[in-house]
Amino acid sequence: MLTPHTRALFDEYVSSHQHPTNRLTHKIAIPVIVLHAVAMLDWVRLVEVPALPGGVLTLAMVAWVFSTAWYLRADPKLGALVSAFMLLCIPLGRLLPVWAVIALAVGGWLIQLAGHAVWEKKSPSLFTNLVHALVGPLFFVALLSGAYALPERPVGTPQTVP
Repeated sequence: MLTPHTRALFDEYVSSHQHPTNRLTHKIAIPVIVLHAVAMLDWVRLVEVPALPGGVLTLAMVAWVFSTAWYLRADPKLGALVSAFMLLCIPLGRLLPVWAVIALAVGGWLIQLAGHAVWEKKSPSLFTNLVHALVGPLFFVALLSGAYALPERPVGTPQTVP
């Protein structure tokens, strides 16, 4: 059961994601964008810590801790899934050559922006609310897992009375 706050975030998010093709582009692009973002953040070495894998604390690890806290607070089960995927992106990103991470970044963002420009005809919701950069991955895990169902009618449209 989603908290009222998380449900409200999802309802707000879905208002910018009405077109089915746009939602499909996000199901492809969001994991790619998370992977490239975590991989790029992992390039930023902060301090040597021999106890950590690789012996270095990176910006990706710090971002993972803070985003995990946000995700778990929003929804423990869904947050754990998103957090686990993000954590997996650190070693996966280390396996990829720099050019591949950059190609994933370009491709992921082009797919996502095309979804909004071509099908949704509305700017991405994170342009008006940066929290939606975190909401997106959680939202699509909720959709895929069945924890959140799309509204019967588009969000914000008045209900007709028979």
